[in-house]
Amino acid sequence: MTTRTSAPDTDGGTAAAGDTVSALAADTGRWLGLHAGRLDSSAGRAELPVTPRVKALLQLALLCRCWQKAAPDDIALEPVLSVVEHAWRRPDFPRLLAHSPDSARPFGLVWAALAPAGTVTDARRGVLDRLSADGYLTPRRKSPYLHLGTRFYAELAGLGHGLASYEELYACSALARADGVPVAELDVCQVTDTVFYLSDYGFRDTGLDAEARERASRVVERLTDHCVREDAWEYAAKLLLAQHCLGSDPLRTPSGTAALGMLAGARSPDGSLPGKRARGRAPASAPPQQYFRWAYQPTLVTALTTLLLANARRPRPVPVTASPTARRTR
Repeated sequence: MTTRTSAPDTDGGTAAAGDTVSALAADTGRWLGLHAGRLDSSAGRAELPVTPRVKALLQLALLCRCWQKAAPDDIALEPVLSVVEHAWRRPDFPRLLAHSPDSARPFGLVWAALAPAGTVTDARRGVLDRLSADGYLTPRRKSPYLHLGTRFYAELAGLGHGLASYEELYACSALARADGVPVAELDVCQVTDTVFYLSDYGFRDTGLDAEARERASRVVERLTDHCVREDAWEYAAKLLLAQHCLGSDPLRTPSGTAALGMLAGARSPDGSLPGKRARGRAPASAPPQQYFRWAYQPTLVTALTTLLLANARRPRPVPVTASPTARRTR
């Protein structure tokens, strides 16, 4: 994962923040393990519109991919991953991806790229072949933002493409041109997703030079402050992860610690985030199916962020290797 630029933990405040991150990761992960199955249940298929339900399953698959990379032995992953594996094995899933013509191709690419081990089928190959044949993996008229996401998922799927380099795409991105732009005019998702695609959610370096990384970090921290002031829980969680992906330790930035405290305070007793922001939180009287629709996405985003932050801070075992002399005496 991306190398942190902060010093090792030496103060109680950062240690306490680390405990908060771990608690949020455990609580949100547990909630998803208990409730994400609704997405692929008969009740969920009856209650939820097709396209939002498919998008939610794709988001769950992305979480599982990152979770497996960060903490493959975490038993809390198992019930969440089983939902994804079951959905990917459904023979009607490729048809559901195409339910909305506007999202059919990006959904198909993401579905193919995030297929869990053991769920790869001929249908996946057919989707990828069609995307290649119809020119979707060429620049065409894509915006820099869509272009960047297409490249990221094409490479995850192992597809050849004619898309521009990450360097070129970053230079054209909203984030690259955002330094000094009023925060109210910035699109949080475009800013954070750009960082996520460049860094593979923190599992590789962004490729930005020090000056560009510093400019991007300033933008992300300004946006984080703004989202804390607005009590925008989901956006704040995404921005915490973006700080991490840019090489900062968000537990040591004022905006990051404020965002973390806000998320911890927003968490419901069951571990979920009850809405995308304070002004749109689910009412206490909401029936379970309605509450799920309010809580699912902000809880998933918070789970993704805190799982990656918690596991990035966990000491890794150092492999013990025999000395050259020891090897010669075997």
